[in-house]
Amino acid sequence: MSGTIPDLLRAPIPAFSFEFFPPKSDAAEDQLWEAVRRVEQVRPAFVSVTYGAGGSTQDRTVRITERISQETQLVALGHLTCVNASVADLRAVIGQYAAAGVHDILALRGDPPGGDLQAAWHAHPDGLVYAEELVALITELGDFTVGVAAFPDVHPESPTAAHDIDVLVRKADAGASFAVTQMVFDADTYLRLRDAVAARRDLPITPGLMPVTNYRQIARMAELMGTPLPEAVIARVQPLADDGPALRAEGVAIATELGERMLAEGAPGLHFITMNRSTATLEVLRNLTGQEPGDLLEGFAAPSSSLGPVSAPRPTHRCPDGTLRQVTGGWRFCPWCGAAFGCSAHRSAPPAGAGGAVTTDERA
Repeated sequence: MSGTIPDLLRAPIPAFSFEFFPPKSDAAEDQLWEAVRRVEQVRPAFVSVTYGAGGSTQDRTVRITERISQETQLVALGHLTCVNASVADLRAVIGQYAAAGVHDILALRGDPPGGDLQAAWHAHPDGLVYAEELVALITELGDFTVGVAAFPDVHPESPTAAHDIDVLVRKADAGASFAVTQMVFDADTYLRLRDAVAARRDLPITPGLMPVTNYRQIARMAELMGTPLPEAVIARVQPLADDGPALRAEGVAIATELGERMLAEGAPGLHFITMNRSTATLEVLRNLTGQEPGDLLEGFAAPSSSLGPVSAPRPTHRCPDGTLRQVTGGWRFCPWCGAAFGCSAHRSAPPAGAGGAVTTDERA
């Protein structure tokens, strides 16, 4: 895939991306690289590596992001936070990213030092207070593409959703050209945020998506991030908390349903939060696209809004080279030949031998 991250998020086919976190040991780092190599096979729009809690692991984060940029074919999105950093420190990290060929940065204020999200946040005496200030600093220092965080369930420190929208708009005005949300478990919260921002700024917002594979872990993360698990999700996963395989299967199913809904509603892509274990997220991607890792995907358009079985038979489409492909209802373009299917809703594929747009069985 080519183009800037904002370009990919504005393209007619969704941009899929993956997020990793910095490992705390050499063994964990080996696991991370296994996950990175698996993800590389599906050619995502970009990948990112987070900071640890409270801004910890910065050095390891930067080093791994550099390696991804230099040793893989992936576009690396560098995370940068204001936590415990002076402006001089931030300038140094930005310079380090630039020297490594990393020109895409996710600018974050960051969580309170120590990782306690309920604690008061205090800026470094010589640092920055708000993410919008960091966005401005990065854009002043070079030709960077800057992304920011978005909060469908409202940031824990925001008094209202309207305030959250105002903050996101200010980040865009400071130079941000795209946003990535916290993990989403209620598609409606994402859609409300996206639509409210779209009424004021042209800022593509891609939703974060994480399959539930460990109930206690996800419940704790949701509590810390102020992202409540909907009762409908709890009802499906809590009874399976002690049954690993069953929980994983249900978590993948829920993530697939959420991904289908948000893509069908026009989300520009999906940002998979992997926890350094890419197999569950790649399974969701396969459910959404019908493709296996290793097929070197070129990108996909929104699947049908139907939340029926993802294994249901799919229509076929014959590319100009004569190859008969299976497609997913709702794709707007064939990911192999680029043929337009004519609408963002579901359409049946043309009969064998036919080319061009799909024209039947529209569901607006």
